[in-house]
Formats: sequence, structure tokens, C-alpha cells
Amino acid sequence: MTSLDQHRDRNADGTWQNAIRDRISQSGVEFIYYQAVTLTGRIVAKVVPAKQLSRNIEQGINLHRGAIADLQTDRHGTLIGGGVSAPEFTAMPDLDTFDVLPWDPSVARMLCTLYEPAHMPVVGGQPLASDCRGLLHRAHEAFQASTGLELRTGCEPEMSWSGPGLEVSHRPDASPAYAQENLERMRPIYQRLIRYATELNFDMIEGDYEDPGQLELNWMFDRAERTADRLTTYRMICRQVAREFGVTASFMPKPTTGAMGNGCHHNLSLWRGNVNMLAEPGRRDLHLTDIGRHALGGLLTHASAAMAVMGPTVNSYKRFWDSGQFAPSIINWGMDNKTCTVRLSAIGRLEFKLPDAAVNPYLSHTLLLASVADGLANEVDPGEPQIGSSYEEETENFASLPLTLGESITAFCDNKVLRNALPSELVTTYIALKRDEWARYCGAVTDWERDLYSEVLS
Repeated sequence: MTSLDQHRDRNADGTWQNAIRDRISQSGVEFIYYQAVTLTGRIVAKVVPAKQLSRNIEQGINLHRGAIADLQTDRHGTLIGGGVSAPEFTAMPDLDTFDVLPWDPSVARMLCTLYEPAHMPVVGGQPLASDCRGLLHRAHEAFQASTGLELRTGCEPEMSWSGPGLEVSHRPDASPAYAQENLERMRPIYQRLIRYATELNFDMIEGDYEDPGQLELNWMFDRAERTADRLTTYRMICRQVAREFGVTASFMPKPTTGAMGNGCHHNLSLWRGNVNMLAEPGRRDLHLTDIGRHALGGLLTHASAAMAVMGPTVNSYKRFWDSGQFAPSIINWGMDNKTCTVRLSAIGRLEFKLPDAAVNPYLSHTLLLASVADGLANEVDPGEPQIGSSYEEETENFASLPLTLGESITAFCDNKVLRNALPSELVTTYIALKRDEWARYCGAVTDWERDLYSEVLS
């Protein structure tokens, strides 16, 4: 029996089907989005009338293979991830992700796991190698089997909002961060965001205003796969709220020079049952257990290579050139030190600060699992914590932080541990996407260049 067959058998569970049909009837759902997540973290979907539920639960839906790479062509016009004649893939809905959209209860959605179509020779019915969401589920299961540990995470998604009525209020010599007046200007927006998220089963906990137009809302940490699903869903919520208010919501990592970038810090802990294995019971000071230290050592060892995923765009690296904006400058760690790559931010919790707002959370968490597993297996020593600002005293004990997308691609390709954590087909397609992005940027003439060079010999 193939993996696709097993998924179909799970979907045949009458309890789940009846629960979904009840919600469809109660909410008046007429349409369902069947969603897949691409390598860049975007949602692609087909919309199907709800009356076709039984058919889609049993058979799934099919999309062209190039959709996993956003149907993007390279500079030479070739469709990345498979040409126009490439086979489709089968997307099977995960029934436990069924949700009714709070902004339109006539529409529901389900996230899908992706498979090779059943008719394909040899590989038919196997997991699609380039399915980042399915990959994270499999990677976490393997991590638990080998270590007995569960990765739980929470994300801190920062993003920029702009439009009528959102103009920032602050003194020119002071930061607008935490100013209640700025929160008040965004009150209708954050209220609707929180209400929609709550209706979609987020446990919302807090939020703040951080820089001009920058809002961060947080929800409770959970198992890594659920956190990744919620971050993807949160982006969908933000886009909807922006449409409703006629404003712009941007996850661009560095929208403005001189202002803080949009990060998406990953806060992580390792659990055995209900016990956080990064903390010793009864201790109230900031500390790490041996498991915590070795996990941290793995994170730092592979942080440079992970940047191809943690900072996935050309724009991502602008965060690290604009000094003094709380982005890391070297790969290090510290006790409640906001200038470090990894901060022990609370007892039993590591804050990994390299991911930005454009990150694909399924790929980032898969690489976190691989890094931590390597650190545990080899008992990697993270060294002593950074004392004081990393910006003033830089001591590098690990590989340098890549400062361009081009550098990060090279670092990733040279790292066997992270490269082997991803299927080769996924690596090939992802690197093709990123190399093409870097090449397009290198070949683009910018306003900065025109301002500097257009009359250089005049």
C-alpha cells in the first residue's frame, strides 16, 4: 500500500467526514479551497463546490508540478521545477485542517499533503519530494523516533502596514516602539486580525507596535508543524484584512533603509512528554541543560548554511547591513542578549533570530530539526555566551553570517547535513529558484546606481 493509499484510508474515517459535513451545514459553506504550500511559502489552491466533498476527500485534487515553484520561469523562459509537459501531483486534504473562513462563512479551506499521482511508474503514490509541508511532518516524526524529543516552537511575525490613517506618530529623536498612540491608529486592524485568528483556533497572546508601520502579533507556541500551519494561515489573514481596509500589508524583510527589518524569530524548546528538556526543574536563573547546550551548538554550527532558507530573498540581507537595528551581525549566542543570533530569552527557550518575514516555515523548521539533531548526536559545544553588544565586540567561533543571497546559496550547497535533510529534488528546485532570483538581481539596474553613476564622468 502506497502513502497515497494510506492517506485515502485515513480520509475514509466516517467520524471526520461527518464532523466536516456538520460544519458545512451549520456555516452554510458552499465552496472549499484545497490548499498546497509552495517552496517559497505561498499558498496555491483550487476552489471546489462543497457538494464535491466526498469526491475530493477520496481522490484529492491535481495541480501542475510547476505550481510548487510558483509556476515561475527562469531568465531563459524555462518553467522551474518541471517544464510544461511535467506530470501533475495529487494533493490530498488533511481533514483536521478544515476551517471555515471567518470573513466569508460560505468558503472553507483544507491544507493538503502532496503525492506523486497513482498512475506514475515506480514512484506512483509516494510523497512528493518537493512538498515542504509533508516533509516537515516526516522530518519531525523521524526526529522524535531517533531522539525521543518533540520540537515545539512559536514565531514572532513582524510586518509592515501602510495606507490612509496609518501614519506614524513619534518624536524624530525617538523610536515609535510600544507607543499606545500608534497602536490606537492600528486598532481596527489589530482587532480584526485577532478576531479572525481566534476564530481559526489561534491562541492569541500579545502584540505590539515596533517601528513605523510595523506590527507584531503573537500566538501560543505549539508543536512545530502546527506553528508552521498557523504562520501560513496568519499571512492569509493579514492579506484579507488589508483588502478590507484598503491598506497594504507587507512581509518584505527590509522595506526601508534606516528602519528595523521584518523578522520572524523562531522560539524553540525540546520536550519529552510534558517536560521541557532545555530547563532543569526548580532552577530560576537563565541556564541550559546539556541537551539545550548541544542543541544550541547544532543551531550555531549550521546557521550560516541555513540562511538560504532563513533569509530566502535578495532583500533579506539588507537587515544585516543596516547596523544597530537589532538584527544579528555574527553567529553567536547570549543570555537575554538581543544582539545575538540565538538568545536564551527565558528559562528553557531559545530564540533563533535569523528567519525573516518571508521565510517558508516548513523548510525553516525542517532545517532546525536537522541542526538540532546533529548537535545532539555530536554533543556540539556552543561555547561561552556573548557578553555585551555583538556590534561592539565581534568574536566569531562559527562560520560567518552570509551577507548576500549568493553567499547563502554557496554556504547551503557546501553543508552536507542540511542538504541531506531535504530530498534532492526539492534542493534542486529550490536552489534553481534562488539562483535565478540572485542572477536577476545582479543583472538589474537600480535607482541607486543611476543616481551614483549616470553622470560619473561629467
